[in-house]
Amino acid sequence: MIGEIDDALRSLVKASEGIPRDLDIAFDAPTKDWAARRNAPTIDLFLYDIREDVRRREYGWREQRDAHGVLTARTPTPRLFKLSYLVTAWTQRADDEHRLLDALLRLFLRYDAIPDQLVASVRSDTGLPCSITIAQPPPEDRAFADVWSSLGGELKPSLDVVITAPVVRDILYPAGPPAETLQATVSAGRLGIDETVTSRGRTGARDA
Repeated sequence: MIGEIDDALRSLVKASEGIPRDLDIAFDAPTKDWAARRNAPTIDLFLYDIREDVRRREYGWREQRDAHGVLTARTPTPRLFKLSYLVTAWTQRADDEHRLLDALLRLFLRYDAIPDQLVASVRSDTGLPCSITIAQPPPEDRAFADVWSSLGGELKPSLDVVITAPVVRDILYPAGPPAETLQATVSAGRLGIDETVTSRGRTGARDA
């Protein structure tokens, strides 16, 4: 799932207006050592945090049915995880970086979710979108200055892009066979017996 979202973000950035096609796209931690080794204009999409969106956790089951609509299995509802990306632009001039950040901001504001074709496997597994939020206030337990401090780098302008992605839990409970009902009428003289037989055995009999 994470690799597919990385590839989707790369594709969105590469196709965006205002972003040079030959610009490098990286997913590295923007440390001082990395910045010193960089030798070309770069947009960095650093995945710095992964956590479940517990406020949106659902309890229950999702049903799987065959082509005839018969229930075949049940699986727990997907969990939603927030993938937080620190998005930065790296060039030789601060004003060029600001223009790139402006283009990136406008890009992500155009989408409420990653286009379906870029996250096809996630969509096929869950049917749920991978939503996008941009430049929201950070959680109370985390500040962007703390992120930069942990990276050992100097604070610089950045965008916080959060993708909320559904993840299927690989738990599957097969459903039992459907009940089969057999109506049998046995007549002997004036005696008639209706027997209802199910997959669990005889459920009842009636004397006529």
